[in-house]
Amino acid sequence: MTGQQIAALLGFSALLAAGQALFKASALKLGQTGGTVGGLFSLVAMPGFWLALALYGAGTLLWIYILQTVPLSRAYPFAALGFVIVPIIAALLFAERLNLTYALGAALIVAGVIVTARA
Repeated sequence: MTGQQIAALLGFSALLAAGQALFKASALKLGQTGGTVGGLFSLVAMPGFWLALALYGAGTLLWIYILQTVPLSRAYPFAALGFVIVPIIAALLFAERLNLTYALGAALIVAGVIVTARA
């Protein structure tokens, strides 16, 4: 893979991870409204929710661009980076706890992505 392809794949992973963080922030705000089914309509008024959707849309467009030149079998493992990035964001923004077991698992995922990228 070229450097540009790898950068695009990392950008894809980052877009989806950022979207997840914004979905979590929206869910927390929704929880403050009581979390009822009617409260779900309050998502429409949350800019973070719309930004999350926009990031997912941008990620989808980037993914289609990536798949023009990168085989799916080599591109898709980069989606697994979300399992590494999202918990780190959650720890930083939402005070979620990570432990040594998480770090070991994350290292294995990153190693797997590197190995498959070089296949």
